[in-house]
Parts: sequence; structure tokens; C-alpha cells
Amino acid sequence: MTTQNPGVNLQVPVRHMDFQFDAKDLDPKMYRNTEFASAIFEALSIFLTFGEDLVIDTARYHRQFVKDPEMKQRLTALIGQEAIHSKMHNEFNDQLAKHRFPVPLYRFLADKVFEYGLKRLPNRMQLSLMAGIEHFTAVVAEYMMKHEEVFFESPDEKQRALWMWHMLEESEHKDIAYDAFQQLSGSYSLRVSGFVMATIIIMVLVPLAGSVIPLIRKPSNALRPAYWKDVVFSLELLAGREDGVFGSTMGHVMDYLRPDFHPNDHDTTAYLDYYKDKLLHPQTGLLTPYLVREFVPPVRA
Repeated sequence: MTTQNPGVNLQVPVRHMDFQFDAKDLDPKMYRNTEFASAIFEALSIFLTFGEDLVIDTARYHRQFVKDPEMKQRLTALIGQEAIHSKMHNEFNDQLAKHRFPVPLYRFLADKVFEYGLKRLPNRMQLSLMAGIEHFTAVVAEYMMKHEEVFFESPDEKQRALWMWHMLEESEHKDIAYDAFQQLSGSYSLRVSGFVMATIIIMVLVPLAGSVIPLIRKPSNALRPAYWKDVVFSLELLAGREDGVFGSTMGHVMDYLRPDFHPNDHDTTAYLDYYKDKLLHPQTGLLTPYLVREFVPPVRA
């Protein structure tokens, strides 16, 4: 499949989902049948709900200063998508807790970091941080779009649907936060500052939290050679320069530092078309059983 040249941004729909997660069906080794790498993604699931809430609050606050009705509508769509992401991941995380994932502890820690740290930043910095966070989620979403097979190595259909739905929508709205930042600020130094903060959160704090989950869930892992073999394999899956989730995408991540960067420089139009058909086809879509309703927020003058 080849990508197409970037075109006019399509309207972004808000999709209400209902996955009805059940702990007995949850696969704690969802990502490539690994314990360590899967724990990184489960940590991401726990912490991203707080990041999404920050995006929602920041977009809602700054929407009032946007003059362009279409940009306002796009921010409303971003808020809507992120609100459903937060709700669905929180429901999923509740089931993770039943598998001895430290969900209550990590929620407590994240709440303190966001409430007494990130949400007390100046509004302009929160706007920049929002754009930086959305850049990282767009990078991971594009990687996953190009590696569809990783979703089908586990029998956990609902977790697969959750991550593929999230992947689709992060790519759909990947330019909205950035465009809002550029319209309302456009400061390159401020953009870089938000990017640095997002990098620390996503590339340092989340992996650090995820790395100890297998030991929290099963302390005996510390003495199991099979677990450490899993760690080595997982690190290659995550940080490998050739095809690792983060290792192979560092060029895309760092592209954000170009003064003339724009998210749509990395075109995912063809992937979006492919996955919308695969995931949302009325008869065969993987997300169709879980889709409650879909709507596009109206443009208001």
C-alpha cells in the first residue's frame, strides 16, 4: 500500500464506543506475546487518560480565542474524540487492575503529577505541551498503521479493537492541536519547550513506569531467566533501530524540531482510507460491533 499526497483535511467524526471489556478475556501479553513490551503499552493506557484530559481541558480553554469557525469545529472534534478515548481506556484499565496491574497506584501518581505540575503550567505552555503530546501519539499511530500484523498475534479481540480504534483517530486528528498552537502562538521556542516536556513524559516516565509492572505483578520474575529473555526481546521490539516502535521512528519524532514542520508532512491518507474500510465497514468492520454512534460536530459562526 502506498501513501497519497496530502490533500484537504477531512472532517473528524466523534465516535461513541462500547467495548464491554471483561477481565477474563484480557490478554496481559497483547503486544507480540511479550510480558515486558506489553507492560509498556498497558502503562501508556493508564497514563494517557490523564494526558487526554489535559488535551481536552487545554483545547476547550483555547477554543474561545480561535477566530476561524472551522478551526473551532476541529477543536470540538478533537475534544470529542479524546473524551471517548479517556472513557474507554479508563474502562479497560479497570479490567487491567483485576490482573494485578498497579492501576490505582499509577492513577494516584499521575493525578499528582498532572494536578500539581502540568496543569499549573502557564496556558501557553499547556498549549505547546498539547501539540507535543499529539505529535508523539501520531508517530506511534503511523507506526502501528504500517504494522497491522501486531494486532492479530493475540486472541484478545476487544483489546485489539481498542488500540486499532485509538490508532485510527489519533491519525485523523493529528494536525489539530498543532494548527491551533500555530494560530494562537506560533512561537518556535515555545513549541520546542512543549516538545521537550512531552518527550520526558512519553519516552522516559511512561517506559519507566511500565518497566516495573511485570515485577510488581509477579516478583518472582526477577529470578526467572525466561523473563529476562523476554525483556531483551521486548527491548528490540521497542527500541530496535530497524523496526522498533520507538527506535525506528526517532527520525519522525525529531522532525518536529524543523521550523517549517507540519504533521501532514507525514501523509497517512491512504492508511486512513484502508483502515476506515477495514474497521468501520457496516458489515465486516472490526469496530462495527462496538460502535454506538458517530457524528461530526457542526461548524458554528
